[in-house]
Amino acid sequence: MTDGTGGRNVARKLIAAHLVSGEMTAGAEIGLRVDQTLTQDATGTLVMLELEALDLDRVRTDVSVQYVDHNLLQADERNMADHIFLRSACRRYGLWYSRPGNGVSHPTHMQRFGVPGATLAGSDSHTCAAGSLGMLAIGVGGLETALAMAGEPLHLTMPDIWGVRLTGELPPWLSAKDVILEMLRRHGVRGGVNRIIEYHGPGLASLTAMDRHVIANMGAELGATTSVFPADERVLEFLRGEGRADDFTEITADPGASYDVEDEIDLSELAPLIARPGSPGDVVPVRDVAGEEVHQVVVGSSANPGLRDFAAVAAIVRGRQVAPGVSLDVNPTSRQILLDLTRMGASADLIQAGARIHQAGCLGCIGMGQAPAIGRNSLRTFPRNFPGRSGTADDRVWLCSPETAAAAALTGRITDPRDLGAAPLAVDLPERSSPGRDLLEPPPPEDEARRVALERAPSIGVLPELDPLPDDLEVPVVIKVGDDVSTDEILQAGARALPFRSDIARLADFAFTRLDEGYPRRAREAGAHAVVGGRNYGQGSSREHAAIAPRHLGLRLVLARAYARIHWQNLVNFGVLPLEFADGADYDRVGQGDVLRVAGVRDALESGSELDVRNVTRDETYRARHRLSPRQRELVVAGGQIPLLRERAAGRR
Repeated sequence: MTDGTGGRNVARKLIAAHLVSGEMTAGAEIGLRVDQTLTQDATGTLVMLELEALDLDRVRTDVSVQYVDHNLLQADERNMADHIFLRSACRRYGLWYSRPGNGVSHPTHMQRFGVPGATLAGSDSHTCAAGSLGMLAIGVGGLETALAMAGEPLHLTMPDIWGVRLTGELPPWLSAKDVILEMLRRHGVRGGVNRIIEYHGPGLASLTAMDRHVIANMGAELGATTSVFPADERVLEFLRGEGRADDFTEITADPGASYDVEDEIDLSELAPLIARPGSPGDVVPVRDVAGEEVHQVVVGSSANPGLRDFAAVAAIVRGRQVAPGVSLDVNPTSRQILLDLTRMGASADLIQAGARIHQAGCLGCIGMGQAPAIGRNSLRTFPRNFPGRSGTADDRVWLCSPETAAAAALTGRITDPRDLGAAPLAVDLPERSSPGRDLLEPPPPEDEARRVALERAPSIGVLPELDPLPDDLEVPVVIKVGDDVSTDEILQAGARALPFRSDIARLADFAFTRLDEGYPRRAREAGAHAVVGGRNYGQGSSREHAAIAPRHLGLRLVLARAYARIHWQNLVNFGVLPLEFADGADYDRVGQGDVLRVAGVRDALESGSELDVRNVTRDETYRARHRLSPRQRELVVAGGQIPLLRERAAGRR
């Protein structure tokens, strides 16, 4: 890899332009200057409480935006109370506020605020979607987002750069979703861990900026740190259509740029693909599962958010009827897109075909409504289908392209869209999007902001007090889980739990209950305790609730085979010691109820990358790695980021 002025790829150019600490050597910790931040309502309330705890006067980024897009179902007063609190916090701390119904954060941010060459940190794992514009966009925990708003660097482990060369053009009936599903078919949900995926090659010319958004968005499902595309003519075309051509800066790889890992996809050779229920990585050709009966089809989400995606479905169903017994749900991703669909006549085509048009937002993607029937197939253009994420415990959620979704809606069965006959109708999109920025509320002037009081309802809780990590840690294993456990399984979303997102004490009642209903009770009885996990522990959502709620119940140690990046950092941020088995086979030797001991934690962490974990119950000792930088070791020992900052502030007084 070339570090000089020539031969650099886009990812390394973006990192170099924002590097404030460390060296661009894979595996080393680096610090990056953050230009923009993004929060959404499922994570934003905690972020605002963290800003309060940090005693921040005003955000120090170029742009910070709070979106309300996840929990739009106002079943009681708590949801509206959260929205009122978020708006008051935006006014107090200097953020833009996007009201309910404005749209899903990622495509809306791309349309209104995305700038090639900028860095974006977001408390949502799909923040990486903005890589479609030539941004370095990284999903992180809420606390890291709060620190970025306060002007602190974003710290992460320098990843390898994975170059994926695209050639050819997609055949009829295929679209960008099939490209990212092909990546998942080849590499699974762990294939991108500790990597940035950079797409390049002649095939890019046929992919619009919003097509690239689809691919970059689901890089999170590969476990990648982020995905990046060059800022080229297609990006300029997109920004011109949004009335923001002046925000364009060309950013492309140098001639002869090299990559740490390489792959190639010939777009012309792809076939329609679909992810089977349970994992985004279980991908097969649609023809392999054709004929399975379908009862629900949902179009929308940040994974297929573009006007083209909705317009394509409308064109396919135009003049036809949705099959009997099938619910075709359409979730527009922004007010702009809904307005454009209406002006095009596409909304009428969808309604006449039997579709149900919902408000702009995430909705069923986060399990807020649209829960499918038990055991019935639901095809969705969503990014994730982890078990139970839909709001139904025994769900059967498949992930597919808009074309495959439309074919299933018409036939009532999983259908290869190519079997519908002739090529789909041409989709004629407007050159300019409808205006939308006026619907976002800018922050007030600084003097006015200082007079704003936070509007905190009783349902808005407080951050739990976090005590330092004991130097001699002896804790029982309260739960042992397997591979690829997601944060949705550690702390569920959905209509039962998500309304309590601002009250950690109440939310903790839902910790691990998708896997074991008894965990909250046993954790409270045990107090300080451990969790044992398999590979890719904590994949999926960036919601730090999956770290802070178990921490509230006493979690102090997680011993796993390997971690997903964001959840690993969230554990560190809240003072939970994340260790990895040095020998993965030792995972099988530990059982629920075993007592684990780590003696002299501080010295053990300082003395090297490995330490001893004693299984007191079985009289065995395992070697474990910690992978913590000196900065992170200090965080864990102090009990987390906030106690450490408070300790430093007290020392300065």
